[in-house]
Amino acid sequence: MIYNFETLFIRFIVSSHTGRHKQLNGRRLRKSVIAKYRDTLHSIVQFESELNIDLHICDLKKAGKNLLKSEIKRWDRISAKYAKFLFQRGCFDNYVSSHFKIIKVFFRYLTVEKLIDCTVIINCFKSVKEQIPIIVLEQKHIAFLTGNEKFAATLNARFIATKDIFVVGCFVGLRFGDLMNLRPNNIECSSGGNYLRVTSGKTNTETILKLPDYVITIFNKYKKTGKLLPQISNSQLNKNIKLLCEAAGWTSVIGKSRNQEGIPHTVLKNGKPYRFCDLITTHTMRRTAITNLLLLGVPELMVRQISGHAPGSKAFYRYVSFAQQYLDSAIDLVHERMNALIDAEKSQSKL
Repeated sequence: MIYNFETLFIRFIVSSHTGRHKQLNGRRLRKSVIAKYRDTLHSIVQFESELNIDLHICDLKKAGKNLLKSEIKRWDRISAKYAKFLFQRGCFDNYVSSHFKIIKVFFRYLTVEKLIDCTVIINCFKSVKEQIPIIVLEQKHIAFLTGNEKFAATLNARFIATKDIFVVGCFVGLRFGDLMNLRPNNIECSSGGNYLRVTSGKTNTETILKLPDYVITIFNKYKKTGKLLPQISNSQLNKNIKLLCEAAGWTSVIGKSRNQEGIPHTVLKNGKPYRFCDLITTHTMRRTAITNLLLLGVPELMVRQISGHAPGSKAFYRYVSFAQQYLDSAIDLVHERMNALIDAEKSQSKL
């Protein structure tokens, strides 16, 4: 039996949207995930049109060895062509990997839920995962944004709101969506202080975090609106954060590199190397919170509970690795200074 790829993919999206197709844990897929499915389909339709390829899927349930080999070769060629198609449009390894991951999910959906056997095709979509460097703010950066009244006096209302969101985000470590959804009932008061209690919209894990006074002060500014922080889109906040950090003087040139097929390529912004402020995003808030907790010696189990990462999360252990590298660098400097003192002492003792 032969099926049209686009027709089946549309059914896959509809099934995801209506809730018939769910996550492995039984929860409905988030709207943002379904939007990525639509983007992938749009890209695949363009790929078919521009390369004059008509994608079709064979049910391999009763296929013989020759047909299986033939289909594996065909989909190997298709995956290579599709990756090249994306690379030629300036995409990088992580973007190609995200499309391949969705295509794999689609083929598993066909195999498990529609009983169209695509098992051997799934392995044709191999991709190189790109590890993008983690950019975080140091504690001195957060202290500057929180406590420097002279700098705050130079900001208009829009950037005061941006600063407030950013400072809170760098402490609580929530994902952007969860941060924007915070309401007064997420704050619990007890004799021990004020606590933030929130359930992650992505992993359904609960975070309970004791809040410092400066975060409570920020929340009190906005709680009459029904939310604890001013409301803004992710894209606009990203733009504002970069301008805020530029105004703070965090403009050192550090450059940016991205990979295509594992090969690094220097990326420029308006023909110039990237500065530190250019690389700060809304996700930097979360990375900063997690990394600083780990650097301060908070046990990994407790940090994961605060951050809302699922058990065994690979993303979380990237932060652990990064924090360890950060600590190693600091310790190396201590070793160098100590060795210099020892060498000086040895030289002095020989006189």
